[in-house]
Amino acid sequence: MQLQPVDVVDNISAADFKQQYYYPQKPLVIKDLSKSWPAYEKWTWDYFKQLVGEQQVGLYNNIKSDAYTPINTADDYKTFGEYIDMISQGPAAWRIFLFNIFDHAPELTKDFTWPEHLMDGFVKKYPMLFTGGQTSITHMHFDIDLSHILHTQFAGRKRILLFPFEEQHKLYRKPFEVLSLADFTNYYDKENSKLDYQQFPAVQHAKGYDITLNHGETLFMPAGYWHHMEYLDSGFAMSLRALQPTLSGKLTGAWNLFGMRSIDTLMKKTMPQPWYNWKRKRLFDMADKALQEA
Repeated sequence: MQLQPVDVVDNISAADFKQQYYYPQKPLVIKDLSKSWPAYEKWTWDYFKQLVGEQQVGLYNNIKSDAYTPINTADDYKTFGEYIDMISQGPAAWRIFLFNIFDHAPELTKDFTWPEHLMDGFVKKYPMLFTGGQTSITHMHFDIDLSHILHTQFAGRKRILLFPFEEQHKLYRKPFEVLSLADFTNYYDKENSKLDYQQFPAVQHAKGYDITLNHGETLFMPAGYWHHMEYLDSGFAMSLRALQPTLSGKLTGAWNLFGMRSIDTLMKKTMPQPWYNWKRKRLFDMADKALQEA
């Protein structure tokens, strides 16, 4: 992989952000965006446990999906309090995915400010909390609705691998899915990495970014960016989503949600193995083409 660091600033003006990062679709880390929010110091494990500790949440493990895996189906369930107790005791490869904590504790929305000076189109109904135990992994994917993301880390450290959307075939994207077939687990650790360059040679030519996100730092992730995240410590983060301003961007996101995903779900139910085999052949053909053009 051909990786570079993400630009980091303490603060940035709206004009500079739009000209240098938003319009060029380039990621950025803003260190001080959240420091004026009450959430910066107020949001802790104990505080969340007090507010929503009795709420049942779906938990997800580190196992990558296969031909038979339904989309976004939880691997286990616990109360939020039980989950916090579990990941506080040491490494625990379990994460909470798309838990809308704000539905259960709406007062939390007063603890942060929507950064509308940076971009328009925020989907204010769906700020999302992402939580993971140390060693938990969010495997390489891009967000299906193609929203722009401001991802703020509130506890722990997270290692993130980023690629622009156009690198999709070098990343071995599964057709009709937002996932990569390759396993990027421990990509930064040669001795423990699961990334198989012999099986996935085009990955070596993928151009992207490597970053460690710390408490209070906000990552701007442009629409369609591929991302793989590993929790170096138990932690949680909040994502604020903003729709693309263009009609074509909105329509493509809608197609992904209601067209592409529906087709994939139907095929997985009716003929999972033949569907998987076709997708596997197709993705390797596209990767070989990208490799020849690299």
